[in-house]
Amino acid sequence: MQATHSSSTQASVGTYGKVYLIGAGPGAADLITVRGAKLLAQADVVLHDALVTEDMLALCPQALKIAVGKRCGKLSTAQQFINKQLVDNARKYALVVRLKGGDPMLFGRADEELRALEKHGIEVEVVPGISAALAAAATSRQPLTKRGVARSVAFFTSSTAPGESDQVNIPNCDTLVQYMGGREAAATAQRLLAQGRTASTPVVVVENCSRDNQRILRLRLDELESGLQQCEGPVLVMIGEALASRAQQPIEIDQQPQDSQNAA
Repeated sequence: MQATHSSSTQASVGTYGKVYLIGAGPGAADLITVRGAKLLAQADVVLHDALVTEDMLALCPQALKIAVGKRCGKLSTAQQFINKQLVDNARKYALVVRLKGGDPMLFGRADEELRALEKHGIEVEVVPGISAALAAAATSRQPLTKRGVARSVAFFTSSTAPGESDQVNIPNCDTLVQYMGGREAAATAQRLLAQGRTASTPVVVVENCSRDNQRILRLRLDELESGLQQCEGPVLVMIGEALASRAQQPIEIDQQPQDSQNAA
């Protein structure tokens, strides 16, 4: 379906509009995809996460904006209410945007929202965004994979659903990326050390990724065991040998064949 739309239009009586789950990216407004920005500029209503910035919302001045954020340790919007808001707004408007931080399909509760929309036969499309892990790797200039060192990456979070055990199994991968890892940093480090990871394993912590108040911390795994009390914004923790400082590593340079005259 082509995204052609005039603002302030309403869905026909007895029908639904279309809902777009759009990834806002890590924070900076210019890191949203071109398609995502175009749809924001056409939206009638935007239901947005708490971490979506004012600069990002400035891309949709014509739209009704509804905050439906969920933040750990703070007053949050219940998921069931968000689902209902999506359905109710699809009854009223032709183009509804659910704007999510990062990518909708990674730790974004997209499954619950998709099921709610599909149950009512509402047309829905997902527009991907830059996930925080990739943005953090880029801003810290630390690749998550490295030839001969790391060929596997796992994304995980300690956030659990009500009634689930908080003893989250840590994946067995070369590089680990923990989303929303600020509060759980010490516990994560303790578990990894207990599993046999070396104390000197490199750790890169990115707080407020891509925003004006971004901060990058470079630690060892045994230092992470002390926690990240100094971090207040959203935190992403990257762990593994691929995160080692390049300043301490030799640079491979291809040896060029000698000039044929010199070789003679």
